[in-house]
Amino acid sequence: MKKIEAIIKPFKLDDVREALGEIGVTGMTVSEVKGFGRQKGHTELYRGAEYMVDFLPKVKLEIVIAKEDVDRCVNAILETAQTGKIGDGKVFITNVERIIRIRTGEENQEAI
Repeated sequence: MKKIEAIIKPFKLDDVREALGEIGVTGMTVSEVKGFGRQKGHTELYRGAEYMVDFLPKVKLEIVIAKEDVDRCVNAILETAQTGKIGDGKVFITNVERIIRIRTGEENQEAI
């Protein structure tokens, strides 16, 4: 099993969720996060004064899926989240050793 974490622009969330649903992803966790990469924030004007916004709003998706579904899932995220502009985000893929559903005690594949 693999865990996919994707950091994307907030306005792309609905498109990505819909694309993942179309390929059979049945669950995910979504968090509102803030951060920066190469983009390094930006400046904004407020009442005539310029100030630096260091951390930009992003959305983090966490999805645990079977190893054989990783490529389809990642491709769906890449195709729908990409705007071609700096700050589109990142996708991280890690191994998951064990999953346990708290309610039933089911483990691993059955717990997804």
